[in-house]
Amino acid sequence: MDEKIKAIITGVTGMVGEGVLHECLLSPDVEAVLVINRKPCGVTHPKLKEIIHADFFDISSIESQLSGYNACFFCLGVSSVGMKEPEYYKLTYTLTLNVATMLSKLNPDMVFCYVSGASTDSTEKGKSMWARVKGKTENDLMKLPFKHVFAFRPGYMHPTEGLKNTNKYYKYISWMYPLLRRIFPNGLSTLAELGQAMINVVKFGYDKPILEVKDIVALAKKA
Repeated sequence: MDEKIKAIITGVTGMVGEGVLHECLLSPDVEAVLVINRKPCGVTHPKLKEIIHADFFDISSIESQLSGYNACFFCLGVSSVGMKEPEYYKLTYTLTLNVATMLSKLNPDMVFCYVSGASTDSTEKGKSMWARVKGKTENDLMKLPFKHVFAFRPGYMHPTEGLKNTNKYYKYISWMYPLLRRIFPNGLSTLAELGQAMINVVKFGYDKPILEVKDIVALAKKA
């Protein structure tokens, strides 16, 4: 793609979304970024515009501000820990498809990148509740009339130093990252690599719609 990237990013008040936003603001390939949050992200930058919107199940009131973008990096998500399936389904599948359906109508030339997770179940029939729900979300996103849809399935992501939304437990395990990456190269990446891979998949595309960790790392290096 020759044109500059104009991206919508969700979830930037969380660790993953903040990391992806950080890479977009650094990248010369990204011209403009719109973030949609329930609360202010606390970041200011010439490229950045922010919409504060509480209800992601009804985004009709901000519809007029969502046109003219050629990428979406959908990083909004919740942990399934302690959740029953109906609640997790609503916050994962229903919410994501609601936003994506609107964006696909407004921006048919958009590349939609969805942060899923390692071991997601594309069959939608496995024993793991979260994996089934993520799998259905991936599958149904790919039916929408976007230019392309890519599902990113990261495993452990090493945080970007200096960002404020890094989960606290990372400070106890980050010291193991260099060793673990050598031992399990297909299971670990950095958060920076995820952001770079998302930018590059919009620029260059990819030969398959589901990107595992090894694909994320390879795509992040592409120039």
